[in-house]
Amino acid sequence: MIQRNNISNIIAFIGNMLLVYIAYAICRVEYLLENWSLFSDSFFNNSWADIITGCWMFDTSAILYTNVLYAAFMLFPFHLKESQVWANICKWLFVITNSVFIAINIADSVYFQYTGRRTTMSVFNEFSNENNMLSIMGAEFIRHWYLVLFALLLFYALHKLYIMPKGNIFFPNWKKLSQYYAIHFACFLLYIPLTICGMRGGATTAVRPITISNANQYVNRPSEAAVILNTPFSLIRTLGKKTFVNPQYFASKELDKIYSPKHNVKAAKGEEADSTYSKYIGSLKGHNVVVLIVESFGREYIGKYNEKLEGGKYKGYTPFMDSLYEKSLSFDYTFCNGRKSIDGMPSILSSIPMFIEPFFLTPASMNNVSGLAGELGKEGYYSAFFHGAENGSMGFQAFARTTGFKDYFGRTEYNADKRFDGDKDFDGTWAIWDEPFLQFYATKMSEMKEPFVTAVFTASSHHPYVVPDEYKDIYKEEGNNVIHKCIRYTDHALQRFFETASKQPWFKNTLFVFTSDHTNLSDHAEYMTDLGGFGSPILFYDPSGTIKAERRHCIAQQIDIMPTVLSYLGYDKPYVAFGKSLLSTNDKDTWAVNYNNGIYQYVKDGYLLQFDGYTIKAVYNIDNDWLLTKNLKDEPSIATRVAKMEKELKAIIQSYMERMIGDELVVH
Repeated sequence: MIQRNNISNIIAFIGNMLLVYIAYAICRVEYLLENWSLFSDSFFNNSWADIITGCWMFDTSAILYTNVLYAAFMLFPFHLKESQVWANICKWLFVITNSVFIAINIADSVYFQYTGRRTTMSVFNEFSNENNMLSIMGAEFIRHWYLVLFALLLFYALHKLYIMPKGNIFFPNWKKLSQYYAIHFACFLLYIPLTICGMRGGATTAVRPITISNANQYVNRPSEAAVILNTPFSLIRTLGKKTFVNPQYFASKELDKIYSPKHNVKAAKGEEADSTYSKYIGSLKGHNVVVLIVESFGREYIGKYNEKLEGGKYKGYTPFMDSLYEKSLSFDYTFCNGRKSIDGMPSILSSIPMFIEPFFLTPASMNNVSGLAGELGKEGYYSAFFHGAENGSMGFQAFARTTGFKDYFGRTEYNADKRFDGDKDFDGTWAIWDEPFLQFYATKMSEMKEPFVTAVFTASSHHPYVVPDEYKDIYKEEGNNVIHKCIRYTDHALQRFFETASKQPWFKNTLFVFTSDHTNLSDHAEYMTDLGGFGSPILFYDPSGTIKAERRHCIAQQIDIMPTVLSYLGYDKPYVAFGKSLLSTNDKDTWAVNYNNGIYQYVKDGYLLQFDGYTIKAVYNIDNDWLLTKNLKDEPSIATRVAKMEKELKAIIQSYMERMIGDELVVH
């Protein structure tokens, strides 16, 4: 046997752990470079000391968690493990484990472009009903071949640079053996508290285990927190964690006076009615409602929303939507309440924003939940939801049924309709192409008994960013943004839908609502900020002309759609909706809220407030500083305004949490 130093295993372990730190640092550089356009303008304005400290802290936690088994194998004081066979087992445990998590880090640098945050455990539920994930991943491997090569090089480096204790250790006498146990037992005992501190993010009693939101203390903007974090940490920290916790900012009676999502048009005995009434209330009961939720159709792509973009020369990619905009009620500031498709549906159809995690990936999705279809069903409305993907995709079918939609029309129903060719019209990845599916949508509505409320969720303006073969020479690649041709195609599909719908007897008796589920790839700085990334269009088009076509200088958000439609229809029963009716709210009282990488964002009266649940992180004047360059949180002249906004936001958060925990999303 070859005799070697008693601490050879310990030295090798320390060296190999440092190797993982280097690999994580390299992955972070790759993450930054892959998303350079989203970070380059502002990231380097942060303190380098803060960046390094934050990265070290979150990497330490992730590395210690993911290598806990390797550490036990290497450090446990047991001399019979000192053999070449055991050393080889440890090596491959190390290489395989860390290769998996490095691959996750690299893959998430691509997914970030769509979500704006590090991936959490909810992603496994999000795509649990999809059967096309292998083909999608295969397409991404091809498209990002350089990242596949990069990952393989890192895997090889871990294997090649791994520090291996050489030979078997020999103990000639009990003295040498006792020295071995003394040294290894001491190191093992020291490693345990150091590991616990590293996993928690600190050693003091005041330190709770660090969470995703803690990354915001090291950067100026919530979107930049993704660079500080790593994906293994985000997955670990959200594994089996309770999503909703009541912050208890206010007593119940005080809370309801500040904010309540319960809408009372006609007050019951002892209750207070809504304080303002729209001129529309009670005048149009019986009108149909059509909600168009258009995949990834951010307001950045619509020319009429961006008259000042590119010095007034920007035309956008949506000539039809520009024409519809001229006939609709629109708003200066319009926002989605989440960054994923599964955030959009609850926000738009049930007035439930995304806080912490997508609503119907949380236990609260089992609560009693209503929505536009459920409430109008009480008035005798027929309802149906349309989505051209495989039935069950994204959990849409389950949510539609839960919230009161009587029927669901997906790819199965489309294929069964002999008037359409399901095989020909399938895009090969996700769903039926938008143009034929929207024709199907219009056709089916002409067969419905009025009044009806329907919603459609389109699919074509989405990854893998392709258009039907017959349009490839019409809608071509434009600039560096692969989604533009898809936006043009979907805009054309919408035009064809309205051409068909306008010829139907139900058309003039219908309110059309247009929005997107979320935003997508951007190439303008105005849409790459913490707030710009939530820029979704919201339009109300009323062919009867009852709602005036105008642009209001106020704020609109997805969760306002349900109460606005119910107000328009004269719905007078109490219901729960976290938004407000835009038809019965003064322009200065409109607001929007969303959640961005552990930060709540609250927009009202020309200002954006960013709040981490405990303290105000930033305040910006969005009327004069849309790029969010000057933090005004310590500006004395707006202290009263900021305090009021903070109080209102806290009330919204607490009310949301209480109702999620207490199953109070409907009025009993």
